[in-house]
Order: sequence, then structure tokens, then C-alpha cells
Amino acid sequence: MKIYNTLTRKKEEFTPIEKGRVSMYVCGPTVYNLIHIGNARPMIVFDAFRRFLEYKGYEVNFVSNFTDVDDKIIKKAIEEGTDAQTIAKRYTEECKKDMADMNVRPATVHPLATQEIEGMIEMIQTLIDKGYAYQAADGTVYYRTKKFADYGKLSHKNLDELQAGHREIQVTGDLKEDPFDFVLWKPKKEGEPAWESPWCEGRPGWHIECSVMSKKYLGETIDIHAGGEDLIFPHHENEIAQSEAASGKPFAHYWMHNGFLNIDNQKMSKSLNNFFTVRDIAQKYDLQVLRFFMLSAHYRSPLNFSAELMDAAKNGLERIVTAASNVKRLSAVAGPGEMNETERELFEKTREYQDKFDAAMEDDCNTADAVSAIFELVKFINTNACADNTSIYLKNLYARLAVLCDVLGILIEKKEELLDEDIKRLIEERQTARKEKNFARADQIRDELEQKGILLKDTRQGVVWQRI
Repeated sequence: MKIYNTLTRKKEEFTPIEKGRVSMYVCGPTVYNLIHIGNARPMIVFDAFRRFLEYKGYEVNFVSNFTDVDDKIIKKAIEEGTDAQTIAKRYTEECKKDMADMNVRPATVHPLATQEIEGMIEMIQTLIDKGYAYQAADGTVYYRTKKFADYGKLSHKNLDELQAGHREIQVTGDLKEDPFDFVLWKPKKEGEPAWESPWCEGRPGWHIECSVMSKKYLGETIDIHAGGEDLIFPHHENEIAQSEAASGKPFAHYWMHNGFLNIDNQKMSKSLNNFFTVRDIAQKYDLQVLRFFMLSAHYRSPLNFSAELMDAAKNGLERIVTAASNVKRLSAVAGPGEMNETERELFEKTREYQDKFDAAMEDDCNTADAVSAIFELVKFINTNACADNTSIYLKNLYARLAVLCDVLGILIEKKEELLDEDIKRLIEERQTARKEKNFARADQIRDELEQKGILLKDTRQGVVWQRI
């Protein structure tokens, strides 16, 4: 299995620290509002990669945090006239709901920053003791960026280049030794949540939170650290500086970053009125469609979101679900007995699609090619499954499709649709009319059902329907 490592800028053979086990940390959201579809991309793609690792037999310790203390949370609390804890708790629960609706599995641990303050204070003190951090006159603790010789190794920029291109991270002031020094601990402001520390009553900086939570739940050196490419600098760069200065050990062996998500070829922005939360999308699409859309592109590629592409994803997902539904329905009425020779040969051919799927996922989590392999399997099933087959053969076809879809978190069980008695009666009446060769009446019923939002399809396996 190969992973593209942002640290080395090349694909590398994946070798875990401990055979058969993988430690993986994915930066989670700051919980001050409903998550947007940009947040959803890393949740979905790294959930799929985690599922694949487990499918290959690894035991995965998957940690993804919730940042529940932050300027944005405090600002939201002030706007609503409440406290930061109330805001963070509310949107943590809302985030978990959206994740479940996208079929994102809960992490092994979802640590909260506010519950790990003691560990943050300990790491900051270690950095001070080693000379990598210092306390300013107002109690703020800063990290000495230039003291860490490898600073910039993840973003592949040295400090001179960063000075020219990232002026926004340079904060001047008499309290800092250098404009590039970043905050580890900040003093309390009126109305803000705060904790006691050796330096002042205050709260941690953002970067120290992930370093501490990763260390506590995964160890000083982990296999994989992942997140959106917007986190490479400065967040992940600062995590490396903190963690490696404190421990003297490599922080993460592999760094994975997903590409940006654009909306109609533009950056998502509230000012452009193209900002969509996951809940916004859920009003128009089943969130399985959003998941399928995200997985239809390679995770490192920029991804363009549009209504047309979402509709295409919806149609593609429907092809898979319909094939699964058809073969499952056939297996329920097919004859008993063992597979015959022809069926055994046909089923053996489906191994080719599973092998293609595995090869795609082993090549830097290429979900786009993995989805293509699933479509090839769907085409094979549609061509080589009928009412004359044995039940065991049909069940085996369904199981193979189900296994691959489950690795990607794609649900293939059709949600139960309920028809009222009038519509059921009309479908039965149409079937009778067709048997009696009263095609005019059959067509009339089809049109009537279409007006009621029910589309009928006549297939080799019988009549199937779907809502329009």
C-alpha cells in the first residue's frame, strides 16, 4: 500500500510502527456553527481510508478531536448572549448528527480540547524548560519558531520564504521576540473561559491542542496525521514544531491532506453567497449522495461542487443501489441448491473487480478508481443475474457488492418506500391490463402514477418503481 506523504512529496510504501495496527489522527472541526461541506470532505475521505485499513485487517486507533475553545466560539456566545460551553456543546452534538447522516463512523476517541488542558500546560512547560518557549510580560507564552531547525519541512518553505509570502502570521509587538513566534498560552479577556496556569489565568493556543491530544491518545510518534490542505501551514507545521521539540522524536511518519472544495469553480465564501452547510445539502439530497460525490474524485485533487455534479452523483449512486436491490429481490425468489459450474465461473470473474478496487485503494486511497471498479461490478451483475439463477449465486453477487460499498461507506439497502393503497392498487391493475394486452389502459395508469410522482420501469426481472 502506498500513501502520498506531504512531508516528502512522494508516494511511499506504508509501513506501520506496529505490525497490524495503525494510529491515525485527523484534525476535527471548531464547533461554533453547523459544519459546512468543506468540513465534510476530510471527514468522508479519511473515514473511507480508515474503513479500507480495517478491511485489510489492520486495527485502527482513529482519533479526531473537537476544538471546543476558540475565538469563533466565544464570538458566537457573545452574539447569542450565552457562554462558550453552551455553544460548543450544542454544535458538537449537531456535528455528530451530520457525521452519522453522512455514514461517517465515530472515531475511536473524539477528544475535547477543554478536557485536555492539564496536558497542554505540561507540554508548554516542557517547551519552556527546553528553551523552545518563553513567557512574555503579560503572561502570554510564545513558541520560539526559529529555534526549531526543521521549521517549514512540511510546507517546504523556509522562514525567509514564509516571511515574504505569509505576512498575516507575523504579529509584531514588544512582547514577542520574533514576529514568527506563535502563541501557546494566552491571558484571559473579560467574559472568556479560562484556566489557571503557572503563567496566567488564560487558555491555550489552537496549535498546542492537537499536539497534546494526539500524544495522549496515540503516543509521541504516530503513523498518519491527516486533514485539509489548508491546515498544512501554519497549523500542522506548528504541531510538528511543538511535538518534536517536546519529545525529541518524529511526530508523524505520514501526512495526508485532502484538496480544496470549490463551489461552481469559486472559493466557498459567505460573501459570494455560495456557502453551504451539510444541512443545506440535506434539504435537497440524501447525504449518501454527498458522500458518493466526495468519493468520486481523488482526495488530493481540488473538487468542484455544483448542482450538475451532485445530480450526476445521485444518478450514479442510484445505479448501484438499484442493482443491489434487483439482485437481492431475485435471490429471495430464486431456486435452492449449490451454484452450478457456469455460476461458479461467473462468480469467480467478479474477483477481478474486487482486485481492481483493492489496487485503487492501495494506490494512495484512490476512491475515484475504486468507484469505477464498483460500477464495473454493477454492470456485470446487471448482465449476469436473472430469475433462473440459484439463490446462493445471487446472494454471493450481492455480498461482493455490499463488501466493496461498505469499505467506502456507501449504503446499498434501499430505504423503505411506502405507497398508499390507491397507488398499490393502480400498479396491480396495470399488471393485469398488460397480461390482458390492454396496453392503452396500462399506459394510462403509468401516466397517472407519474403524475403522482411515481416512475415505473419495466425490466427483465419485473416492474420496479421509484419516486421522482
